[in-house]
Amino acid sequence: MSEPSDTEDDIPFNRDFALKPGIAEEVVPDVRRVLCDNPSPFTFTGTVSYIVGRGKVAIIDPGPDSEAHAKALLDAVRGETVTHIFVTHTHRDHSPNAARIKAATRAPVYAEGPHRASRPRFESEKHDPESGADRDFHPDVRLRDGEVVAGDGWALEAVTTPGHTANHMAFAWKQRSILFAGDHVMGWSTSIVAPPDGSMVDYVASLEKLSRRDEQLYLSGHGPEIPDGPRFARHLVRHRRAREASILHRLAKSEADIPTLVRAIYIGLDPRLSGAAGYSVLAHLEDLVARGVVLTDGDPVIGGRYRLAS
Repeated sequence: MSEPSDTEDDIPFNRDFALKPGIAEEVVPDVRRVLCDNPSPFTFTGTVSYIVGRGKVAIIDPGPDSEAHAKALLDAVRGETVTHIFVTHTHRDHSPNAARIKAATRAPVYAEGPHRASRPRFESEKHDPESGADRDFHPDVRLRDGEVVAGDGWALEAVTTPGHTANHMAFAWKQRSILFAGDHVMGWSTSIVAPPDGSMVDYVASLEKLSRRDEQLYLSGHGPEIPDGPRFARHLVRHRRAREASILHRLAKSEADIPTLVRAIYIGLDPRLSGAAGYSVLAHLEDLVARGVVLTDGDPVIGGRYRLAS
């Protein structure tokens, strides 16, 4: 799920993604991808599910509650056996179809855990963030950072990457130098970080963690593959630092609320994305308030006003 953008010319985005919904395409040997037909301003052309291996296979991110997409995935593995189902995180465009695929294949579901928030909700927060949480999801097997799950000809290492959600987990096929990055790193756009489900501190720390790993090819939950993943992750860290600097630059002029900050930072923003932009700004502000750089009266929330500490 993407974050709205103002200008991100420093990030080498690639929005050339011709994959058609329902068609299984081999992106690299022993990895196929199938696009779900759920395009939107947040999902780009739709959610991408991955099939790992041949004969006895794993499915990563079965997608939203979509009978048509489940059928496309099952058609793609006709004559094969699905032995594992992996879920990177509990947003409704990634995890709900796990139940349908499990019912058809009896394969166990692996993930970091059920949905949870990165912090408690403040009493003044009256509306859920635009994060689309799947609170019905419960994996059969909960994975810890560094655990390896092996199948027939493949092995995936669990890599905890909180930030986009608290339970976000990437999966590394180290022998092939591939990282299934979910929504933490996407080639077409930056990711939304929407408190209380998301955390900017965790998100940036996870980007830095990935940038130190060896996997080069990132396969994301939306959009095309990323051929130099660690370098791309470093671009995203710099972008977040630049976003923080833009917030501080605007607050240096006068105190402001989040809608004012959004208008100053996201020039020409699609009005449909203003709410999501507000949550990403909130995520930065929560970090700045916690560090004592920015002050606010009461809890740091969408409706608050913010000023520099000095």
